[in-house]
Amino acid sequence: MFHREFRFGGSGGSANIVGVTADDLYYPGKSHGFVIELNRRKSSLLKIPEVNSAFDTVYWYQDENITKLTEDEEGVFFDSNALVEGLERVSGESFSGEHRRIPLCFKMDVPRSGNYLVELTINSPEPLKDVLIFTGRRRLNFKGDIPAGGFDVTMIANVCDIVPRGQTRVYYDTTLDVTVVADKPRISGLKVSEVSCTTLYIAGDSTVTDQCTDYPYAPGTSYAGWGQMIPVYFNEKIAVSNHSHSGLTTDSFRKEGHYGIVEMNIRPRDFICFQFGHNDQKLEDLKARGGYYRNLTRYIMEVRDRGAYPLIVTPIARNTWKGNDGTYNDFLKEYSEACLEIGRVTEVPVIDLHRISMEFIIDKGVEGAKPYFFPNDYTHNNDYGAYYMAGVVAKEIIRTCSESGEPGYRFLAGCVKEAGFGDWPLPEEIVLPKKPQIYENVVNPELPDKLLSDVDNLDKLCDRASSLDMIIKTVRFFPTNVYNDMYIDVVGHEWYAGCVECAYQNGMIEDEQVESGYFRPLDTVTLGDFIVFAINGYKSRKVLPKDCDCVYDSKVEDWRKPFVRAAVSLGLLSSSGGDDLTAKITRGRVVELCRKMGI
Repeated sequence: MFHREFRFGGSGGSANIVGVTADDLYYPGKSHGFVIELNRRKSSLLKIPEVNSAFDTVYWYQDENITKLTEDEEGVFFDSNALVEGLERVSGESFSGEHRRIPLCFKMDVPRSGNYLVELTINSPEPLKDVLIFTGRRRLNFKGDIPAGGFDVTMIANVCDIVPRGQTRVYYDTTLDVTVVADKPRISGLKVSEVSCTTLYIAGDSTVTDQCTDYPYAPGTSYAGWGQMIPVYFNEKIAVSNHSHSGLTTDSFRKEGHYGIVEMNIRPRDFICFQFGHNDQKLEDLKARGGYYRNLTRYIMEVRDRGAYPLIVTPIARNTWKGNDGTYNDFLKEYSEACLEIGRVTEVPVIDLHRISMEFIIDKGVEGAKPYFFPNDYTHNNDYGAYYMAGVVAKEIIRTCSESGEPGYRFLAGCVKEAGFGDWPLPEEIVLPKKPQIYENVVNPELPDKLLSDVDNLDKLCDRASSLDMIIKTVRFFPTNVYNDMYIDVVGHEWYAGCVECAYQNGMIEDEQVESGYFRPLDTVTLGDFIVFAINGYKSRKVLPKDCDCVYDSKVEDWRKPFVRAAVSLGLLSSSGGDDLTAKITRGRVVELCRKMGI
């Protein structure tokens, strides 16, 4: 069985221990070394998050050498605070919001896919607070404080092949990454040993996957899936192998080759949990009681045939609310209910994450839940939210599996640590990093299309359906299946059916805007009707300003007054009363008003 031991810093190595200095950088073909900006830029493989630590600089630092490694007799280290302060001095601007840090990443080759016992030693001359230790592609294994002196952390890491995002072929991964995040991160010693232990495989979508992040790192502005946080809740009896990916459905998980990797590696008495639904619900052939139900059931039967244990996790809830009445908008109810039914029929434990996460969001409210999601995102958690939800899953594993009649499930319950469910305190403010002015000419190589940039014919009058479509893009609602049962004149095969359905489900349309069951999707939208649509969309994401009388009160119906007053407060309508709410408006005016909404 493979075993390798490293000693870091000036004390050097020995016959059986490899010495590592601050000058040792990893390159493909070299067995070990640190990964910093310099060598990452030179290797295409080191730029792929899924086969590395999943940390990389924010894009405007792509050509900068940030990390300055040094060493002493007790290890290799750097002062993260000093490095961040140096970036602030150069740019002339400070990072606002959270305390940001630079990760210390060490990478080594291993002989094959499998599970490895990782024993990390940190000999720090001073206490280290709020330390995070990740293995592999940013899977959290340790969170806590480290005292001065010698401190050992023991972890289980899984190395497994993967189809990276945007790729179509399997990448054979035989490397292991260990990353330390602290104010003064340090690695003093490292032992890595191949072990035979149980593996928990995870299949799911972007809400579960191992998300990459930028540095200088802050948890609040890092996308995260709960699957990459759950290793911190397990002991050394089990490893986590996460094969979730953004955009996956119960169908594409198989067709794109991800399930094939699991099939090649899963062994009897291993586990696999499935959490899908966020993308299935966008497709007609993957309805909750249709293709989704059949696909999950098939996975369960196949896993059992291999002697492994399946689990089902109901889809995690979004921070979605109806704009017209302010109630929580549960788009995933049918998929959650389908999971519960499959569990009953197949006698598979079901972790009802949907119910618990929805109750959490409702309790917090739309604003109170936002710090647990990536900024301006209502589906994907940040590290705070993913850590919390992973703890929910771990606790539910104990509850659902500890009393199971199947010894295998009871074993899984026993792999959850008794401690470790503490809070991750939220910062006072979560703010996305702003590109300093001195880097204004640096272009983001992965910059997505600008919101609403594809809108053409700006001088053309805008129909009601198109105005809804632009508001939907502005407030970042997601596509939904078309059910064809809300308005007589909205036909499922027409281009506008999806956006009208989405608007209806999100409470953007008032009853007064529908006449005898007819929505009139292709009629030109008036300014007054657009304001109602827009304010209902805004209300699903942000709290409205205080309702105050305004100059338009005498010009509009009573039901429309709250919408018009809010529009004046938000700057969508002139405070002087000069806007004609009955006027038909152009596509260009709609784009202008959407941008003014500031979401």
